[in-house]
Amino acid sequence: MKAAAFRSVGGPEVMEVISFPDPQAGPGQVRVKVKAAGVQHYDCSVRSGWTPQGADIRLPQIPGNEFAGIVDQVGEGVAGFSVGSEVLGFSLLNSYAEYIVVGADQIVSKPSSITWEEAGGLTGNGQGAHIALKAIGVGPGDTVLIHGAAGSLGAFAVQLAKEWGAKTIIGTASEANHDYVRSLGAIPTTYGEGLVERVRALAPDGVDAAFDTAGAEAARASVELVADRSRICTFAAYDLIEELGLRVVRGERSAARLAELVELHSQGKLRIQIRQAFPLEQAADAHRLIETRHGRGKIVLAIG
Repeated sequence: MKAAAFRSVGGPEVMEVISFPDPQAGPGQVRVKVKAAGVQHYDCSVRSGWTPQGADIRLPQIPGNEFAGIVDQVGEGVAGFSVGSEVLGFSLLNSYAEYIVVGADQIVSKPSSITWEEAGGLTGNGQGAHIALKAIGVGPGDTVLIHGAAGSLGAFAVQLAKEWGAKTIIGTASEANHDYVRSLGAIPTTYGEGLVERVRALAPDGVDAAFDTAGAEAARASVELVADRSRICTFAAYDLIEELGLRVVRGERSAARLAELVELHSQGKLRIQIRQAFPLEQAADAHRLIETRHGRGKIVLAIG
């Protein structure tokens, strides 16, 4: 099979298309012929030398941790899926490939209402936003601040906060993305100097919880705006967590969590904006684009 992989750690330029043996499904596993794979900052970190907990990096390494495709091989003991099942799922690594083998507990059925590109880009940021908002207790009546609301992770967070009953959602974004942020259900405001004052003007009764997907400036603003620091989560300024007295938020992706997100999409309550789809051969360009941290929506690789 062909896969986008790296032979040595480094910048986006180390990504190349390499041939690998076709993987085979073992007991409790399925092999999926991949149609689309999402691209995340997580993948760029792996390419740059970071090893996720529980992962075993072996060069050349295939990155990618979310995918959608068609089951073409079923291992012994698998129930609920058969050859031809259309699915989406998650993995620690290896999604940037024509085939991936995962446990049957890492996939859910793909409804016809979701495109391959959308399905390929749902798992990572969708589950990440779900984990973050659950951790900070977003619920009915809350005023929530989401930094980077036009990005894929932020956009999922806005929509989940709305679904879970938040009264007011404020989303930071560049001015060009304000209409998009409004369409998701948030009140947009710009980044930069004066952010704290702008948010206070929009939320005179205070901010109950904040989720940062943008970085240091956003994390520091959050601690000025939210009284209870246990209700602040950053997925961007990890190096400031201890300094700012924030909690480390961790959570496990699961088929149950993914199925909940798929159901919300089927009900029309969760939109997935595709920013750009790249062919497998342009994985390096996909990494370059996501590392700019600009633009809106999800970047994916179209493989099948």
